[in-house]
Amino acid sequence: MSQERRGADEAPERVVVVTGAASGIGAATARRLAGPGVALVLNTRANADGLANVAAEARDAGAAVETVLADLTETGACAEIVARARARFGRVDQIVSNAGRAKKSVFGDFAAGDVAEAVAVNALPFASLVTAALDDLAGSPWGRVVAVSSFVAHAFGVNDTLFPTTAAGKGALEALARSLAFQLAPTGTTVNCVAPGFTRKVGGHSALQEGAWDAAARATPMGRIAEPDDVAAAIVFLLSREARHVTGQILRVDGGLSLR
Repeated sequence: MSQERRGADEAPERVVVVTGAASGIGAATARRLAGPGVALVLNTRANADGLANVAAEARDAGAAVETVLADLTETGACAEIVARARARFGRVDQIVSNAGRAKKSVFGDFAAGDVAEAVAVNALPFASLVTAALDDLAGSPWGRVVAVSSFVAHAFGVNDTLFPTTAAGKGALEALARSLAFQLAPTGTTVNCVAPGFTRKVGGHSALQEGAWDAAARATPMGRIAEPDDVAAAIVFLLSREARHVTGQILRVDGGLSLR
């Protein structure tokens, strides 16, 4: 019997949905979570090979894994992820809403539609995903939600770099998360955000030129950019039983960037 099948046959201690799981912070979070008793539902929009690699690592660590290729901005995609989780594992206990995109710009370079797009990409999938899983989250003995925001909603003009539309999208995400935290607090389910600073990304970052990373490290008081695992460690803590009394918070994992 394969390890994947054994994991599927055993009732998991918790079922965790991770979006944007094919690389970066999402992949690092999946790796940290993977182990016996954990069922992971891993999503990415298009990076099927990356997702398959992360899923294989998670299975090797003892987790049961379901993978879902879906663009979360498409109607019904978030509901489909939750439906797949329920069909395979019976429920959803925890969600890591990590998928999103950043876009560098300044006022005068973007239109109202760009703001709407940033909200659609960074905030609305979170709302759709948690809404689809709301009954499961409220009824779970280990309910947790973590949304991945960004320093761009808190520290402006770092290295003369601005992300106004992305800041709007991430600000909306944080507001939604804090509202949900209040709503779910009586059930014991916690909802929090992490706001990473500059974080290394394999293959570079679509919103920054390669040479900008050295400047980003210099701008960060701790003198380096974050590794994805630095952020994943904070996420996994917020998903833990030890974080049961932490809710409605925005944890800045930015090396002191927001102190400037």
